[in-house]
Amino acid sequence: MQKLPKFSRHLLILPLLLTLAGCNLVVMSPSGDIAVQQRDLIIVSTVLMLLIIVPVIFLTLLFAWRYRRSNTAATYDPEWHHSTRLEVVIWSAPLAIIIALGAVTWISTHKLDPFRPLDRLDAERSIPADAKPLTVQVVALDWKWLFFYPELGIATVNEMAAPVDVPINFEITASSVMNSFYVPALAGQIYAMPGMQTKLHAVINQEGVYDGFSANYSGAGFSHMRFKFHGVNQEGFDQWVAQVKEKGTALNRDTYLKLERPSEREPVRYFASVDNDLFNAILNMCAAPGKMCMNEMMHIDMMGGGGKESGENREKLSYDNRHADETGHGASAGESHDATETKPADAVNGAGQTDDMQTMPGMQHDGHTMPGMDQKTGDTTPAQPNSN
Repeated sequence: MQKLPKFSRHLLILPLLLTLAGCNLVVMSPSGDIAVQQRDLIIVSTVLMLLIIVPVIFLTLLFAWRYRRSNTAATYDPEWHHSTRLEVVIWSAPLAIIIALGAVTWISTHKLDPFRPLDRLDAERSIPADAKPLTVQVVALDWKWLFFYPELGIATVNEMAAPVDVPINFEITASSVMNSFYVPALAGQIYAMPGMQTKLHAVINQEGVYDGFSANYSGAGFSHMRFKFHGVNQEGFDQWVAQVKEKGTALNRDTYLKLERPSEREPVRYFASVDNDLFNAILNMCAAPGKMCMNEMMHIDMMGGGGKESGENREKLSYDNRHADETGHGASAGESHDATETKPADAVNGAGQTDDMQTMPGMQHDGHTMPGMDQKTGDTTPAQPNSN
């Protein structure tokens, strides 16, 4: 009877253990080939590191037990100070593991580069020669996701779909603050940043409905910035597209400007038609009337600047305080915005230089020319604001 209370206390631990049975370890059990390769990289790296960690922990416990004070049978040699064989083992094993980790990291860094087009559907199948990738343009809004299908002329909010075993080319940007696009079952997270375009090449290999979300804190509505990714067969994808076109409305500039305002728990929306070049306007931060597109501003800088006349472009290049007087998302109404409103064009451009994983709008990842570079050198006429 005295042991019963203690036994009962142990039983209280069981419900906690049972809750672990409901965990969905999607990162370790993904459904897309890129995510599978990333999972394998995690496993290989962990095993290589455990080759050092486990023996060290084991030997630490062994030495503490074997050479304890009460064990008089253990060899006592206070004058011992060196063993060549032991030194070789101590240094060669970690060195070999570091070399192996370095080789794995080097290969994986290039093979899993998000900008690199896919070279296979999975470990057993290469991409067919006649395969046509699906392009999906992603915009991180506050606090929702907007998806463009430029080849199909449709767009959706907080829902996307793709056929199984069809390569997907993601083009990713944001409207205001930085976010991170992440579908764990599909591929690793990729940052979405305003005025920049990142890319991701991926493929889904199994049908299902998968969770997508923002993996980068971006304000009050961050927790609900989630969407559903539907992996379907080609027939199911065609039906989904038909449903979007049947139930959807038009996405024009006015509709977008209302949509981009901060909102939480945004329901799924369908758009059966989309204004031409809307994604590029979002990317270049000139979807709002009167704003100068960033590629126009960069062209002015490429041509040597616009002279004194370019001072009028300051207001056209002010982006960050668009909703400051509406939601408290930025500074409150009436506060000073000197940090954004007085920034000259060349300063904005200098802050936008990125590495090869993040390209500024109007510039190509592989070093191609920017739009408008065929104009004559020395033309210092200030660019005109976007007329849309």
